[in-house]
Amino acid sequence: MSALLNEFVHNVSHNLFKPLLLFFYLGFLVPVLRVSFEFPYVIYQGLTMYLLIAIGWHGGEELASLPLSSLSEALGFMVIGFITNLIVGTVAYQLLRRCTALRKIDAATVAGYYGSDSAGTFVTCVGVLTAAGIAFDAYMPVMLAVMEIPGCLSALLLVSRLRRQGLDAQGNAWDEPGYQAATATRSVSRRVSHSRATVGAAHGGHSNGFDSESEYVESYEIDAETVLNDDNSHGGSHGPSDSDAKKIDFEARMALEKIEGELAEAGHAPQGGISWELLHEVFLNPGIYLLFGGIAIGFISRLQGAAVTAPDDTLFVTLFQGILCLFLLEMGITASKRLADLKTAGWRFILFGLLAPNLFAAFGITIAHLYAMALGTQFELGTYVLFAVLCGAASYIAVPAVQRIAIPEASPTLPLAASLGLTFTYNVTIGIPVYILIAKAVTTSFPVV
Repeated sequence: MSALLNEFVHNVSHNLFKPLLLFFYLGFLVPVLRVSFEFPYVIYQGLTMYLLIAIGWHGGEELASLPLSSLSEALGFMVIGFITNLIVGTVAYQLLRRCTALRKIDAATVAGYYGSDSAGTFVTCVGVLTAAGIAFDAYMPVMLAVMEIPGCLSALLLVSRLRRQGLDAQGNAWDEPGYQAATATRSVSRRVSHSRATVGAAHGGHSNGFDSESEYVESYEIDAETVLNDDNSHGGSHGPSDSDAKKIDFEARMALEKIEGELAEAGHAPQGGISWELLHEVFLNPGIYLLFGGIAIGFISRLQGAAVTAPDDTLFVTLFQGILCLFLLEMGITASKRLADLKTAGWRFILFGLLAPNLFAAFGITIAHLYAMALGTQFELGTYVLFAVLCGAASYIAVPAVQRIAIPEASPTLPLAASLGLTFTYNVTIGIPVYILIAKAVTTSFPVV
């Protein structure tokens, strides 16, 4: 107990004051101290591109370096790890929706962080295992890049579905408090279409100067938004006649007054299925595209004999920590500006950040051992622990980058508060020793035959 306490204190003092986190704190204090400083967005975009390509490139090179004897086992484990983190992201979303007061878009984003992994936690775990003399399989670093991707995908899939159901500019879902009915024009358009038919019949079938139904609906969608902003608006000079506009205006107002209860009926219900637009958003999102592209480039380059991410490489190795520090400086500024979002999280969100890693890590160890039993091969103890870390950690590099590019409506504070402030701290202090104990218990109780 005394040794564990000493290790806990050492890890806390050692990891919480690493330059990475210090830069995050430095950025966090900028709005608090009202420092007149704005991080140039163009520079942030450049940092994001660099980090995604560097992570992917290194993973691709490691994959290409595997011996043929380990390749099939490693590839199978990568598929297992990819699917496992997809499941983790989905389960995290359901837990957050049922146990916390987070908005749907924030729950989806946080779930994406937990469906990914953490390079910092992984590196720390490697150091702990090396110091303790616990071996692990050589291909495990490749899993870091592979298992980073599912969280990005799960977050994009969940948010894409939410957008199809109806989100306003602030990211509020149609059935959440504070929702701005900017998307209500779909409901108004249906009612206007019906009114046009009625009004047209009253005028002997004349169309009031509109060539088609689509032109009429499109024109009045503009007027319907005017109704929301100006009670004296009746359609403008290019719309229907005054008497017709009054009839349509009245019906539109009645529809908008009931909009919250009738959104599902008006086309904002869950649409289900996977569309080409959804697939394009997921797989050709800029962040995912750069990450996949980096893996492909690293893999092909290493096959051709080029080792770009060698230990002495200046661009992709030496500069990585410095670039990451600048990235976290910007993330700290952004997180501090959205500090008020933490008020909506509550104590249940804090418990999630501390308890979820244990659940997901234990799930990962179970999956890894089932895979080992299926192969009839006993994995090294360190392999189980590293896989547990990859499942139980939360990203603070790739997924935040993807989030800032593809999900700007979501809060950057909540997922970073959970991944950096709670889960990262827990994993590198208490979590890793706990995962070692769980892995020993599982492999001893259920030996591979």
